[in-house]
Amino acid sequence: MDSIKGLHHVTAVARDPQRNVDFYRNVLGQRLIKKTVNFDVPDTYHFYFADETGTPGSVMTFFAWPNTERATRGNGETAAVAYNVPVGSLDFWQGHLTRNGITPEPVEKRFNEDVLPFDDPDGMRVELVASVSAPAIRFWEDGPIPQSYTLSGFHSVTLWLDEVEPTVDLLIDHMGYTAAGQEGDRYRFVGGADALGHIVDIVHRPGQPQADFGAGSIHHIAFSVPNDEKQLEYQAALHQAGVGVTPVRDRSYFHSIYFREPGGVLFEIATNTPGFAIDEPVNALGEALRLPTWLQQNYAAIEQGLQPLILKPIEKAK
Repeated sequence: MDSIKGLHHVTAVARDPQRNVDFYRNVLGQRLIKKTVNFDVPDTYHFYFADETGTPGSVMTFFAWPNTERATRGNGETAAVAYNVPVGSLDFWQGHLTRNGITPEPVEKRFNEDVLPFDDPDGMRVELVASVSAPAIRFWEDGPIPQSYTLSGFHSVTLWLDEVEPTVDLLIDHMGYTAAGQEGDRYRFVGGADALGHIVDIVHRPGQPQADFGAGSIHHIAFSVPNDEKQLEYQAALHQAGVGVTPVRDRSYFHSIYFREPGGVLFEIATNTPGFAIDEPVNALGEALRLPTWLQQNYAAIEQGLQPLILKPIEKAK
C-alpha cells in the first residue's frame, strides 16, 4: 500500500460567511473555487478556497455557522494550519496583514524556517512559512497578491495532543509518515517531500485543557490519495488495525472516509478525483451556488435560505 504523501484539504468553522470570504479571497488571495452547502446540513454554506484550479494540498474549506460560539484552542485538535510562502516575503505579509486589521505575532524560527503566525478573523491560528522548496501550484492571476509573495499551498498542520506515542504509531505504521525531528515539545513527521502539505507536527501538551470546539476551530484535516482504489485499501487496512473508519461518502468533488486518531483529532482520507471542475468550468469556479445531485430538487429553497453573498472587487496589494 502506497504511503500518504500529504494533505488534500483542511476544513474549519467560520461564523460570518461574508467576512470569511472577504478575508480568504480578498486579503489572503485564495480563489473561492466552490460555493456550496454542508451536504449533511444544507442550510449552511460550505466554502472552498485554493489556488486557481483547486490543486489538492492547497484547498482550505469552511463551514459557515453563524450561531456558533467562538472556539478555545486546546488538546485533541488541529491547532494550526500553515501555508508555504516564498522566502523573503514575510515583511510583505506583516505589512499587508496589519493594513487589513490583522496583528501578526513575531516571526519564529522553526526547523530552520521562518514562520509568521497570526489568527484569522474567527481566531483560527494560521502560519506562513518561508519555504525554499514548496511544490508548484496554479497561481491565481486575478487575485490580489503578487506571485512573488503568494500563498503556495499548505506547508503543514499542527496537532495539540496530551499523548504523542499512539498518534505517532498511526502516522508511521498505518499512514507511511516518517519521523523528521524534534524541537522542544514539537515533533515533526513527513510524507512525500514533493507533495503539498506533507508535514504533520505534534505539540506534546500533557495535562493541558481540551479544546472547546466552535468558530475558529479546525474541524478536520484530509489526507490525499489519488483515487478510489487507494482509498479503499486504506479503509480496509485501518479497519483491520482496529480503527473506527466510516463508509465511503460522496462529496461530489472527492470521495471521503473519516476516522479519529487516538488523540481525538478527526482525520479524513480524500480522493484527488473527480476534482472541482465537474460542475462548472475552471474560469467560473466559485461564482454560483453549486449543489450535489441529491439536493438539486431543493435548489431554490436552499438558495433562498442562505445569507446573500457578495464577491467584492479585488484590490491588488502593494
